[in-house]
Amino acid sequence: EALRPEFKLYADQIVKNSKALAEGVMGKGIELVTGGTDNHLILVDLSNREITGKDAEIALDKAGITVNKNTVPNEKRSPFITSGVRIGTPALTTRGMKEPEMKVIAGWISEVLSDSTNESLHSRIKGQVRELCLKFPIYRQ
Repeated sequence: EALRPEFKLYADQIVKNSKALAEGVMGKGIELVTGGTDNHLILVDLSNREITGKDAEIALDKAGITVNKNTVPNEKRSPFITSGVRIGTPALTTRGMKEPEMKVIAGWISEVLSDSTNESLHSRIKGQVRELCLKFPIYRQ
């Protein structure tokens, strides 16, 4: 599969999506460990915020957005709590999403991180995530 020209296009789109997501969240005032990305993932640095990586992971999950808590350089919190979250774009790219969708997702991430205990916000965004995912099904018939 990796030898096919389509795979190179897919891999290129993964990086484009990751860059678009990184730019989108940074545009909302969210810091990244590296100030951007050159690969398939971004690492959000929450060390200057009240929210922990663990709480961000839980809040975003409630909103239908899957991330993983992750330590950051010079971590001051426990590795079970963390000060960061890791977000990847391969699964989104596999569904057929591109840069415009990454900008939308960046907005949702920003909203949740800004109001992480707001259950009605989580519910609203989860519905919007579901609508977006229905437009980009995992399996096409």
